[in-house]
Amino acid sequence: MRALAENAVGYDVALIASNKPDAAGLEWARARRLSTWAKDSKGIAKEAFDRELSQALDEHDVGTIALAGFMRILSPWFVDEWSGRIVNIHPSLLPKYRGLDTHGRAIEAGDAVSGCSVHIVTEELDAGEVLGQTEVPIEPGDTPNDLEQRVLAAEHELYPRILSEFVQR
Repeated sequence: MRALAENAVGYDVALIASNKPDAAGLEWARARRLSTWAKDSKGIAKEAFDRELSQALDEHDVGTIALAGFMRILSPWFVDEWSGRIVNIHPSLLPKYRGLDTHGRAIEAGDAVSGCSVHIVTEELDAGEVLGQTEVPIEPGDTPNDLEQRVLAAEHELYPRILSEFVQR
């Protein structure tokens, strides 16, 4: 999220939203006078939460949603409502290793490279059109944490660039 806000070219950050009101990124955003919205999603039906989020996005004239660290499956209603306007960053070279534990799975498989992908969000998890990728070598002796740190650095370079290209097309 910080990389997207700090490297915004061709887009404005209209709203930083979270389903975790105590997320550190919200404090960071508020300190920079960026608009924020937060609501704890626990105990709320998925679609009901997503409708409230959608209303907040509409109120801030959001055109494209860039997910960053939002570890929650969106409701089919939300994905349909915002179809083609939600992008996400994923820590693997999709279509490989959808879902969680991507770094451990890549190392365990003996892959020479891993990386990250920016993709359009669809109802199927990590299955939308890939807009861009960056490869990151897997080094001998890498732990999932070692690889995660290098992939994260690649994400911070890739995501703002691809988001800029996406919103300007």
